[in-house]
Amino acid sequence: MQHKIRLLASSALLAAAVFGTTAAHAQSSAGTTAAAAGTIEELVVTAERRSQSLQDVPVAISAFTSEKRDLLGIKSIQDLTNFTPGLNYTSANDRPSLRGIGRLTNAHPIGVPVAVYDDGIYTTSTTTAGKSPIFTDRVEVLRGPQGTLYGRNSIGGAINVISKRPTEDPYAEVRATVANYGRTLFEAAVSGPLAPDLQYRLAGSWEKQRDGYYKNIVPGMPSEGNVIDQYFLEGQLQAKFGDHADGWVKFYVQGWNNGGGGPGARGGYTNGPANFSEFGTNNINAGFACAPGGVVANVVSTSPLGCTNPALTGDHRSFASNVTQAVSLDDTYGLSANYTYHFDGFDLKYIGGGLNYHYTLFQDNSAPTSSPALSVMSFQVPTAPFNPALKSTLAASIAAQPCAASNLQAPGSCAPLTTQLMQSSTYAEDYHNLSHEIDFSSSGNGALQWLGGLYYYREGYKQPVFTTEPQNAALDGAVTPAAAALTGAVPRDFQRRLYDDRPQFEEESYAGFGQVDWKFTDTLKLTVGLRYSHDKLTGSESVRVICYAFTACGTTPELLGSFTPPVDTTAGVVYLGGVPAGVVNNGKPGGITFADGFATRNYAAAWSATTGTAGLQWNPDPGTMFYGRYSRGYMMGGFNSGVTSTLGQFPETNPEYINDFEVGMKKDFFNRTLQVNVAVFYEDLRDFQAPLTVVSTSGTLAVSQSQYLNIPKSVSQGVELEANWAPVEHLNVLFNYSYDDAHVVTLSGIVDSADPEALAAGAKPLTALTACNTPGVAGVCDVNTGLNQRTQNLSGNSLPQNPKNKVAVAVTYAFETERGTLIPEISYIWRDKQYGTIFERSYNEAPSWDQWDGRVTWKGKDNRYSVIAYVKNAFNTIGYDGGSTSSRYAGVYSAATIAAAGMTAGLPGSVPGTFNAVQKTSTFNGIGTTYNLTPPRTFGVEVQYRF
Repeated sequence: MQHKIRLLASSALLAAAVFGTTAAHAQSSAGTTAAAAGTIEELVVTAERRSQSLQDVPVAISAFTSEKRDLLGIKSIQDLTNFTPGLNYTSANDRPSLRGIGRLTNAHPIGVPVAVYDDGIYTTSTTTAGKSPIFTDRVEVLRGPQGTLYGRNSIGGAINVISKRPTEDPYAEVRATVANYGRTLFEAAVSGPLAPDLQYRLAGSWEKQRDGYYKNIVPGMPSEGNVIDQYFLEGQLQAKFGDHADGWVKFYVQGWNNGGGGPGARGGYTNGPANFSEFGTNNINAGFACAPGGVVANVVSTSPLGCTNPALTGDHRSFASNVTQAVSLDDTYGLSANYTYHFDGFDLKYIGGGLNYHYTLFQDNSAPTSSPALSVMSFQVPTAPFNPALKSTLAASIAAQPCAASNLQAPGSCAPLTTQLMQSSTYAEDYHNLSHEIDFSSSGNGALQWLGGLYYYREGYKQPVFTTEPQNAALDGAVTPAAAALTGAVPRDFQRRLYDDRPQFEEESYAGFGQVDWKFTDTLKLTVGLRYSHDKLTGSESVRVICYAFTACGTTPELLGSFTPPVDTTAGVVYLGGVPAGVVNNGKPGGITFADGFATRNYAAAWSATTGTAGLQWNPDPGTMFYGRYSRGYMMGGFNSGVTSTLGQFPETNPEYINDFEVGMKKDFFNRTLQVNVAVFYEDLRDFQAPLTVVSTSGTLAVSQSQYLNIPKSVSQGVELEANWAPVEHLNVLFNYSYDDAHVVTLSGIVDSADPEALAAGAKPLTALTACNTPGVAGVCDVNTGLNQRTQNLSGNSLPQNPKNKVAVAVTYAFETERGTLIPEISYIWRDKQYGTIFERSYNEAPSWDQWDGRVTWKGKDNRYSVIAYVKNAFNTIGYDGGSTSSRYAGVYSAATIAAAGMTAGLPGSVPGTFNAVQKTSTFNGIGTTYNLTPPRTFGVEVQYRF
């Protein structure tokens, strides 16, 4: 607490000192400065549900008009982050964060801590904030918890997207962009009156990029990375109903028919070699084809580089895959509407709408996590010779080696197993929501202003995900149940799915809120707000897991050969102990029911909270504002479901809370030629929700222990600076800087799945290192090393996806001529290193990076047309789209492979001649890291024409 007080007090004194010294300078030189400089235009925002100058809003806020976005080249959400302090976004999976508080999963039953509102309608996707300026009038980014006026999980902040509205005068515009990588974009809008007091607007776009940022070296296979084909169409109506009422409605449709482009598509590379352990999650691993020591035969690979990771040959944007990635968005449409009735002294406003979409991602799934795909089509696993001493009796040995035993009686009756390894995954979201809000707000300019409202929200979604081996006909055969006593007989799976998870949920929320602003003197204003929120989440999840050619399932391919059957192991990987928190108790172990091969359980939970804000605003003179503010935020609890959970032991996560203390200054200097906004904040986070991946190190099938844990205490503290300077006419300089120290304060007893023994630099283990089965030592054995796992203390570790420092500079100058205006612009951004998980380790680190961009805009004299030439990432540097993630290469290896690769064996495997081990060699540390990258150098020309 003392540290917090010192941080806020010292920053306030600094701001006051800056204000005092520069104000005197401003008064002495105001006359000469105003004559030589251009005035910064006022920007009106609706961040607090009223139209106000941005400089009068006592909130840390960045706002971008469509004109500003065109001028600076802000065409995507990633571009938006470059000029917004504290804002970060991972394009690869559509995850925003503000001040280190962000979305860390795409599972919908987990809340999104940065709320996005599209014309007042809440959406879980941030992509709407990246819509083209032809559709969007303004984007507002509010930093810090907005738990009064916004509620709905806005614990990190909120992003408001405000559409361009119909015009009273006829208007039309067309735009066309042509760029490298075969990118084209065509846009058009038309607007005007239909009748007195009735206007319309129609707008649409079609964007296509034919060549991807990532080259597939497999002959005949397409490139990936922003290969898109998508459209967006919207229509609006705006009307006045007499002197007291007005309304507006927007309807839109959208579609994607992308190749490897869009959220979820390829966006990075893995720095490791082939993972050549024998087994993957529940089947034989394609990388086993690359194992040294002569353990496989007849390898068929379509990669010209064979087992070499293409990304390590000098071009990080090369890969090898036999599966054509596809991202689609269909059945997508949305509605937003509002109606306002103006009473004497107050307004009554209704805001309502909703959206529906169906998203599908289809991609390669042939390699374990954080290891490269290798385009291996098939290989043969040689059959082991019959070993009469494999088991304690000859009969048992014969039963354990049916392939070799059969060949002794009838040579050739059992062939070695030939794998068919093309494996794909399909992830889908079938989503809909509906939102209603009624607001009451004071009107006029009185000293007392108030706003209150009632809010109702409902959403539903299905998020199926499954992995398929389409060429593996063996999966069509009879499926052996691993636990027939629980599951009974199980059906065949002719869809050839190894993993099939089908979660679906319904969420219902309601809230009431109010805020009062009282200007009790000419210079002081008090703000007090309160909100009550209630959230209810119910749903179900069904999962089926098929194991094939995997020793842990009892189907070692060297022993069974072509007799290898598919085995249903669902009952072995779901949690069947007591009923976990959040799971509906049906009287059965784990709350699970088995039917038709699937394990199913139901979920139900509800949470509620009271949040609010209190602040004081001081305006000592026009153009100067200081503020201090306290805000409390809340994010609902949720359920860890889908691909990371498999009906595990810890499905429910508790709500997250934040107490935010903030002081700020917004100041215009030198007759509005220099505008400086500063915010200093301290955010106390309780029960921060973060994913924790738990990988079994037992060498056997195990129940998923992965969870969405609650970190008891975390802190986000820092300073944000935004400056806009027009020192002389036609010249404008933007400068942004943010320092954000977001870190864990209290979290202990956690195991790092990439480093279970806590040996990496930076690890703080809680116990001494011991060998498995050490007398008197209780521990969880890691069979891959022969050592016990060690839990760690994570205090001081950075929160994920949060660069501590960010810098952005943009300079524009307008050369005016008789024929028009030429505006060159150059910008520079620098971003600090960041981490992809709560483990602040080198293998989770994305390094710091920088980027230069440039644009030249020509505007005709009558502003009827504009021509823009641009280049982004001018020097083609490597940038990182969020922190990195990692995974340890570990599993079962033959003695021959361990010797050939120079590895160290762990504990013996269950089959003679095999060992558990970590794939650590003289050239590889055993941990693969996946990096998400920003786009390479892009350039193009855009033409705009206004009628």
